Amino acid sequence: MEVPVVAKQATADKRQRRERGSINPDDIISGAFELAEQVSIDNLSMPLLGKHLGVGVTSIYWYFRKKDDLLNAMTDRALSKYVFATPYVEASDWRETLANHARLMRKTFMGNPILCDLILIRAALSPKAARLGAQEMEKAVSNLVQAGLSPEDAFDTYSAVSVHVRGSVVLQRLYEKNQSSDVGPRAIEDAVSIDPEKTPLLAQVTQIGHRIGAPDETNFEYGLTCILDHAGRLIDESKGSKGSKAASSRQRKPAKSATARSRTKAAAAR
Repeated sequence: MEVPVVAKQATADKRQRRERGSINPDDIISGAFELAEQVSIDNLSMPLLGKHLGVGVTSIYWYFRKKDDLLNAMTDRALSKYVFATPYVEASDWRETLANHARLMRKTFMGNPILCDLILIRAALSPKAARLGAQEMEKAVSNLVQAGLSPEDAFDTYSAVSVHVRGSVVLQRLYEKNQSSDVGPRAIEDAVSIDPEKTPLLAQVTQIGHRIGAPDETNFEYGLTCILDHAGRLIDESKGSKGSKAASSRQRKPAKSATARSRTKAAAAR
């Protein structure tokens, strides 16, 4: 029976076997990341990891009873090291900091397919990671409220940015996986038939570099700008509404009558 290529890659550079009890959970998690970069999260297995680390598979099962437990631990580390460390939104400069947050998150996931597979595609968080994630989102939403959005609009704005980032990254990751497997259309633009006679507008814009449904930089920035512009309009409307209410309140204050003013002067003269 032929040995799969991924198994050959994982075992070719086999380490010297460790002594019993010489490995700890951190070593196992680090080794799992190393192996996943070679064989992918899907092909990662406990026996392969044991060979990669030079230990018996029972040494791994002592700390992680099943693969999902190991993947959860890997996810926790990835979140704390990469995602939760990403700078968040500041109320004083909400637009620029939110845009930078979105771009950095996208760049982080795009540059590390393992993070994408663990956090975005697998999407399973431990209770600890879920709590930390909620706390970080609370900070972002709170700062958007301080910037002038209502709690509902702040939540929807941050949620929209989050979905936009994740959608862009996951589409790109699936595109890469389809390229490597060579199964089915590799991108939506590959499956769309553009005929200059029947679809002249599509032909016109695609000829100058625009791509249909592609998770590229141009489409990402356009979508991000739309979200930020909408949030900016909501903040301006909120400020305008508050200003109108303040002006209206001042106008409603009754002015002192001439009689009242003369009485006040007379009382002061006494």
